[in-house]
Amino acid sequence: MQNNSLTRIPWLDVLRIAACFMVVFAHSGDFFVARFDEDRTAFLSGVCWGSLMRACVPLFVMISGVLLLPVRTDMGTFYRRRLGRILVPLLFWSLLTPLFYRAYGHAEGANAVYYIASFPLNFNYVTTPLWYLYMLAGLYLILPIVSPWVAQASRKDLKRFLYLWGFTLFIPYIRVLAPFFGYVGNYGHTGIFGECDWNPFGTFYYVSGFLGYLILAHYLNLYPSGRSKKQIWIRSAVCFAAGYALTCGGFIWTQRYFPTDYAYLEIPWFFTGFSVFLMTYGVFTALQTVRISNPRTQARLGRWASLTFGIYLCHFFIVQVTYDFVKQYVEWPPYLQIPLIAAAAFAVSAGVVRLLQKLPCHKYLIG
Repeated sequence: MQNNSLTRIPWLDVLRIAACFMVVFAHSGDFFVARFDEDRTAFLSGVCWGSLMRACVPLFVMISGVLLLPVRTDMGTFYRRRLGRILVPLLFWSLLTPLFYRAYGHAEGANAVYYIASFPLNFNYVTTPLWYLYMLAGLYLILPIVSPWVAQASRKDLKRFLYLWGFTLFIPYIRVLAPFFGYVGNYGHTGIFGECDWNPFGTFYYVSGFLGYLILAHYLNLYPSGRSKKQIWIRSAVCFAAGYALTCGGFIWTQRYFPTDYAYLEIPWFFTGFSVFLMTYGVFTALQTVRISNPRTQARLGRWASLTFGIYLCHFFIVQVTYDFVKQYVEWPPYLQIPLIAAAAFAVSAGVVRLLQKLPCHKYLIG
């Protein structure tokens, strides 16, 4: 998600803009998903749209994998450059966003003081998108450590890691299905592969998570497919369609059988689950074939891409305000309200970021 002014790769700019819009779109549908059986049409509309956008965050991680692997500086320089660009905006928006909600009169605004005081420990409801920055900081911490291996690893070695990581994409489903086959865990804890009350780090912990997307992106960038563009797009479309069917269908099925268990409900939407991986792989490999040679088009894409991190940071509150407005004044069915909210919130967020870019200290606000 972070901008890299020294590196302008048009297809990555397209990917960055698309992923950013998908994030805004996904959050625009969350209000409707939360209605569940209270309004089934709204729920299904939110699930169908939200599932379609679920690849957004993994795509951002893969962009970082293309741009940052292998790391070409020493550890201290890398930490100073990369962590500094996310920790200051994290501080700024963690302090400011609760105040926005309080001034707006939203119910969550009553907790503004607590939210501001507790942000060093974690994000909260009004700063939900900032969970990504906490996670991204962790990836930045590990990148210089794994980078020497990535730099010298053979194609076969990279594939071996990706196969291991690929297995971990199924672990969330194994956790859900194991009790159906009689597994009751140990001492009341249903963790698997060595997880228990005194050890949350199971067998595959160290080869799982978003690190896999970084290395996958590096691999796909280093060893692009030799197939024709048409063949790549067909394969990408099949992967995306299959992933979407599993993601959307799985969410609806889970809500039906576990209507009050939110821990289970989120599993089909896990960013590090197999179904979302399929969608992510489909989008990434398709857009990897995009070639843009027109300098003016490249410049426009670069300008829009430069807005994406700021849009990510500020959009959540704007989505809330836009949703409230549409809910009150636009009598459209939910499946049309959601894209309207997304388009309007994205446009307003982009405008806000353009204004912020005019400030002399804008890098401290929007990266």
